[in-house]
Amino acid sequence: MIIILNQKATEAKLNELVQSFHAQGLDTHVSQGSHTTIVGLIGDTTVLDIDNLKSADFVDDVKRVSEPYKKANRKMHPNDSMIKVTDDVTIGSGIFNVIAGPCSVETEEQIIGVAEDVKKSGATLLRGGAFKPRTSPYSFQGLGGDGLKLLLEAKKATGLPIVTELMNLDNIDMFADVDVIQIGARNMQNFDLLKEVGKSSKPILLKRGLANTIEEWLMSAEYIMAGGNENVILCERGIRTFETSTRNTLDISAIPMLKKLTHLPVIIDPSHATGLSWMVAPLAKTAVAADADGLMIEVHNDPPKALCDGAQSLNPVQFDELMQDIKRRVEFEGKRFGK
Repeated sequence: MIIILNQKATEAKLNELVQSFHAQGLDTHVSQGSHTTIVGLIGDTTVLDIDNLKSADFVDDVKRVSEPYKKANRKMHPNDSMIKVTDDVTIGSGIFNVIAGPCSVETEEQIIGVAEDVKKSGATLLRGGAFKPRTSPYSFQGLGGDGLKLLLEAKKATGLPIVTELMNLDNIDMFADVDVIQIGARNMQNFDLLKEVGKSSKPILLKRGLANTIEEWLMSAEYIMAGGNENVILCERGIRTFETSTRNTLDISAIPMLKKLTHLPVIIDPSHATGLSWMVAPLAKTAVAADADGLMIEVHNDPPKALCDGAQSLNPVQFDELMQDIKRRVEFEGKRFGK
């Protein structure tokens, strides 16, 4: 339920109203604008008398929110959320960011070299997999804890905040110095993991599951936010369809739909979307035009020799060429690039 207050709602009246809801066992989310204030209610609102609420002179309207996700719902939070990663990097609401780096961390030379290259081209965050979920048990599974250490060395060398995937609750203590924790597609509905990262204050990059609806995806975001962590970034990375010419099918329509349904920032991963490096550039450009808040792109110093997903990775020269184009398009769309 949302309660829309008018300009007669003084600070004292607002506080009194909020306290009365808390006394009835309801959680509240207050969003204050220049002319109206919205109080979102979470919990069993059947105990409330809507007519009584509407009778107050400082209440304009009372509406029930039918969607099962409340905290992630734009009706509860009309303004776009801005997710602060560091003092220098913020994601969302007119600020466009690019996360770039290799699918997996392989060596110190590799990850630091790629980090330096993508930073020169304008990337604002560094990605790299230390723990890798692979379909085959015989594929490279990542360096684990050693990979995390190498990522931190790359962060130290370049100053780029790091984004890496958490796969297991047992490893969460190892992520203390990670700037953005990624929850991968295969773990989108690992509810125990979602609840645990909900206790954190770190930004969480939540990838859409291989075959999940947008509502299911937002409900996973709700799990994190219900735990107290509202720093959620949504990442569309392609879904499984009947099409076999690409690894997945990028749902570009998810961007405007999410912008309507939620206040959370939305980024696109064009690398995993198709598994083909030559398709990364056109999909990245399309994402900018569709109002995405950023991109997540795989870059490897020598893609043919990559231990993981080399076929979808750009080399540093290709990435630099793409970034010059992306920067122009971001400016054309009226957004600011990075920071």
